[in-house]
Amino acid sequence: MAHRSNRGFTLIELMLVVTIIGILAAIAIPNFVRFQARSKQSEAKANLKSLFTAQRSRYQEKDVYLTNVRTLGFSPERGNRYYYQLNSPPASTETRAAVTAATAATDEAITVDTYKYPTAVAIPAVPAFAVTAWSGNEGAAPPIYGVTAGCPNCNFVASAVGDIDNEAVGIDHWVVASIDFTSVPACGDPTDAQTPAGQPHNNYNDVNCP
Repeated sequence: MAHRSNRGFTLIELMLVVTIIGILAAIAIPNFVRFQARSKQSEAKANLKSLFTAQRSRYQEKDVYLTNVRTLGFSPERGNRYYYQLNSPPASTETRAAVTAATAATDEAITVDTYKYPTAVAIPAVPAFAVTAWSGNEGAAPPIYGVTAGCPNCNFVASAVGDIDNEAVGIDHWVVASIDFTSVPACGDPTDAQTPAGQPHNNYNDVNCP
């Protein structure tokens, strides 16, 4: 009569399996976190492109760029992880800390939606942004951040900042301008130094940087 073996796993075999699972998790989890953070960056890129389109439309109609979000009609969807700033310092800031945002006719910035993300910083510190060169044939260079005085010979720069990887250091920083410029990212891909008008520029990449 044949005897069926009841042999189970040895302790060494179990330890090997646990070790392999640990190694796979150590590789997969950081990559997944970085993938999540990159997907969050699409918010900033989409909203800054929308802002640029609104500014261009306004310029075509009135020969002027604006810093006022109400007049411009710039209103990112609720649940935003980024703080948007059109002027520095802004005259006032739309506060998204309740079901209904607190707005004013003079708003030139929009906070992170802390009603959606209660632990987030509503107005993160905007990192430094150094321009190496502005295009010389598209009007006067704008201030950082805002609109050049004296339209129609004017330009604008706006920014978006947000903590997308929940680390204590570093903050994701994007800018968009109405004029071509050259700026080596403070932390990011140095090949992104040449930035055409309307193209969001990642000055500090919080996904890959500390």
